[in-house]
Amino acid sequence: ASTYLPGRFETQTSEAVDDGWAVDESEEFAAARLRTDVRPETARSIISRNNSPDVGFSQSVNPYRGCEHGCIYCFARPTHAYHDLSPGIDFETRLFAKPDAAALLKKELSKAGYIVAPIAMGTNTDPYQPIEREWRITRQIVELLAQCRHPMMITTKSDRVVRDID
Repeated sequence: ASTYLPGRFETQTSEAVDDGWAVDESEEFAAARLRTDVRPETARSIISRNNSPDVGFSQSVNPYRGCEHGCIYCFARPTHAYHDLSPGIDFETRLFAKPDAAALLKKELSKAGYIVAPIAMGTNTDPYQPIEREWRITRQIVELLAQCRHPMMITTKSDRVVRDID
């Protein structure tokens, strides 16, 4: 996204406007290069459940919020508005990682009465987006599910998924 869209819960907004004073296209007037800011998020649980007959899975795990891929068509963009962040550029550059996701998942899978059903990953944001290279949260989850022989499915647009074939 090349724009900042305000979140629907924001009370004030501002907008940059070209006032015509720029004389040239030098570095001085160029837009700042965007950096990705990843913050750890402490989650209380990791499995999200749904009972919709229109969705082909009943539980999912999302190790990240926001996505560096920045697909303009992504339906998950509005979720950032709940945190007073833009569904535009903030969704792509202000990300949240759940580093304790595998430990939380192990705890939830171990609960008495847990009913095994395939766990879907990549249902909200891509589990193999570029930040997975450093954080390796998806890898930890896949290792745990393989160890437990738990069924899973992954939706991704990244070839980074082949790293975890083993």
